[in-house]
Amino acid sequence: MPLPDLPAQQQPPGNALVGLPVVFYTDGPTTQTFTVDIRGFTVDIVATATGFSWDTGDGTVLTSTDPGAPYPDHAISHDYRSGTYTASLTTTWSGTFSVDGGATADVPGTTTTDGPPVTFSVLQASPVLTNPYD
Repeated sequence: MPLPDLPAQQQPPGNALVGLPVVFYTDGPTTQTFTVDIRGFTVDIVATATGFSWDTGDGTVLTSTDPGAPYPDHAISHDYRSGTYTASLTTTWSGTFSVDGGATADVPGTTTTDGPPVTFSVLQASPVLTNPYD
């Protein structure tokens, strides 16, 4: 069964600034339901994203059981030095199944999917004093 490669979303979109955290989240579907016929039996399979690992691109990996959320409800963020970074998300999936509407059982083990990477620059802002009367 094909599971989605959940994309890493980052805020602010595009370039970020040193000293302001970059917020990470995914807005992809975290539950997938499949119904298949196996030799006359209807098998319902539910895959659920149970773990999220954001590789921030600077050697840090942030892990969570939460897909995160955009600002202001964010739960996953990271501070960067100036430079260009490529971040990505690896999602861990677990599953349950039932046969012909019977009792639900766990699918043994888990699997992972890797979402498409996102590349962004972190810029250093420099304050400049100006004369307000010019």
